[in-house]
Amino acid sequence: MLSKAQLLNELAAFNQHLLEGASTLPLLPQAAGVTPYEVVYAEDKLQLLYYQPEYSNGAAPLLIVYALVNRPYMTDLQQGRSLIQGLLAQGQEVYLIDWGYPDKLDGLLSLADYINGYLDQCVQVLLHRHSLQQISLLGVCQGGVLSLCYSALNPHKVKNLITMVTPVNFHTRHNVLSHWVQSMDMGTLCCSSLPVAGQALNKVFSNLKPYQLNVSKYLAVVSNLPQSSALESFILMEQWITDSPDLASVALREFVIEFFQGNKLITGEAKIGECKVDLAQLNMPILNIYATEDHIVPPESSKALGALIGGSYEEFSFKGGHIGIYVSSKAQSQVPVKISNWLVEHSH
Repeated sequence: MLSKAQLLNELAAFNQHLLEGASTLPLLPQAAGVTPYEVVYAEDKLQLLYYQPEYSNGAAPLLIVYALVNRPYMTDLQQGRSLIQGLLAQGQEVYLIDWGYPDKLDGLLSLADYINGYLDQCVQVLLHRHSLQQISLLGVCQGGVLSLCYSALNPHKVKNLITMVTPVNFHTRHNVLSHWVQSMDMGTLCCSSLPVAGQALNKVFSNLKPYQLNVSKYLAVVSNLPQSSALESFILMEQWITDSPDLASVALREFVIEFFQGNKLITGEAKIGECKVDLAQLNMPILNIYATEDHIVPPESSKALGALIGGSYEEFSFKGGHIGIYVSSKAQSQVPVKISNWLVEHSH
């Protein structure tokens, strides 16, 4: 047990950390991405962003398809902690879909609207800009599912497909999120034509690891408060976590019923609109990247893809978590290099 003097010393040190940290708060940036880009296409809320490298590695341009449930600047969160910067340093041309913030006019958007509409139009823009017949796709998390569906429906437009922390088998034993939503009545939950609040879904994700994500991380950051770089990283991450766009209720309902509850990528029964999604139609080279300590998309959920496709397949495992795969220092030295080298290898 601590003596009274020791306890007072610890409280004094804690208070000093808070005071020193508070002085750095006004100097911290707002999360929004750090790499310059050009908006090359816009439709409704969507913007298609283009990032130009200093040199070209000769590979086809890469279109990053991020999840609908979070903001895509996680791929470009901070100087030195940016997947996009890492890819540009390897000479890779990069495009990124920013889905924007759905409002009350967008509640009835379906998965078909996103995949056969917005995503296909972005692909068409790349094909036209570069006078190509095929481009490469990188799908991230939920965006990976969208990319799998798009590529299976349009294999003639996709030269290479990369999936990153992407769920495929939604009924694996360690998929806590999937277990939670199995019994949800999505017809009742998403019955409105209005979007579903993103902050409500934030609460669901934070409760997957309640102590770590709601308590311990705030205690741990106090010891780093005087270090502006550590505090900046923490604040940027917190801003991104709370910057949760609302979701089109129809698309959310379809996603949960088709994939979380029905597991239809595995059963072969998934449909986007009236089109059946058959992963055996994926005849292009595929690189599947997963995180070994992912609590949102367990590795076995991602690795199920290999048995379902019709083309060449390679896996790359990253020792880290669902977010660390984008922003950790270890990820910066491994993931962009692997992606770029693989794309160059499959560029002919």
